[in-house]
Amino acid sequence: MHARVATLGTKEGSGLPAWLGSVLSWVQSGGRAERSKGMMSILYNQCSFVSGQRLRRAHQIGELYGSLYSERSRRSLMGNLWRRLRSRHPRTGHLLAALVGVFMWEEEKIRDEELQRCANEMQTVEMLSRMSKQGWQRDPGPEEQAWEVVMDRKNFRVWRKPIPDSHLYQYRVLGTYTDVTPRQFFNVQLDTEYRKKWDALVIKLEVIDRDDKTGSEVVHWVTHFPYPMYSRDYVYVRRYSVDLENNLMVLMSRAVEHPTVPESQDFVRVRSYQSKMVIRPHTSFDENGFDYLLTYSDDPQTVFPRYCVSWMVSSGMPDFLEKLHMATVKARNNEMEVKDYLSARPQEIKAPASTERHGDKSRGQQQGQGHMEYA
Repeated sequence: MHARVATLGTKEGSGLPAWLGSVLSWVQSGGRAERSKGMMSILYNQCSFVSGQRLRRAHQIGELYGSLYSERSRRSLMGNLWRRLRSRHPRTGHLLAALVGVFMWEEEKIRDEELQRCANEMQTVEMLSRMSKQGWQRDPGPEEQAWEVVMDRKNFRVWRKPIPDSHLYQYRVLGTYTDVTPRQFFNVQLDTEYRKKWDALVIKLEVIDRDDKTGSEVVHWVTHFPYPMYSRDYVYVRRYSVDLENNLMVLMSRAVEHPTVPESQDFVRVRSYQSKMVIRPHTSFDENGFDYLLTYSDDPQTVFPRYCVSWMVSSGMPDFLEKLHMATVKARNNEMEVKDYLSARPQEIKAPASTERHGDKSRGQQQGQGHMEYA
């Protein structure tokens, strides 16, 4: 009887009671966990040491390059490095670009074919406008049929058409000025510092990034909106082209996202925005008189009905153009200093500069040169 009781609770083949074996197993497993935890701690400390050392080294390299190169040169260097990384490892490149605040120019830039489409649109609108004035009848095609005239005045005409899957419209203005030169009108649009002086609605307007390869720029623009609406801010890329052979100037802008300008609670971010301006001189870039075509659309993120937004845009656009025109007149009269963007990068003009006297300079350039493009 006693022998039987003694054998109860004894682990078979071990000579130890079952409960004691369980305790030993628990102690041994706990020891392995502690050893594993210790190894993980050592590995963590080692990784932290290596990472910290690499970060310190990267910081030292950054300080060295900061003392040797300008901010623009550093941005250009970083952009080239990210482009190479993106071409080899696209997903990793996108993630790192977002983390370090690098703008992906290759994906967000305005391409040559977009500028060419703007120029082609000008030719189409000019042809249809001439035919309409002369009473000619021709099927304009489904694209042009969608446009309806909403304002027709002596020096300009305004059209609009619905944007598919939206309550908004796209607008188009074809106008003429005869008292200023195309060069003056073009420069006034591009000069952000001058616009701060003639446009009272501007809260902030500055170039935040630039692509040295094309001269394209990313602009951050904050503007007042009518009360009681919040002010709006835009982040957009812009690029321009001057075609001497076809006597055209093109300026195009569209909304983008830039990592250095996150959305602010103080303003409403406009994420859908596009503006295209095409200018055709009557004679030359430096003689008074030109036609222009402005195509514009944006989503101001309002809760007003469609007809209210349409009224604000269709009435506000002529007002803005008149302000732009008066600012150009002041620049013409040398009342305000404006940067000459057409002469900013003359090295990109394909043919050598004309040696004719100043009054015939522009016309001589158009006869002897083909295509000049920057920004």
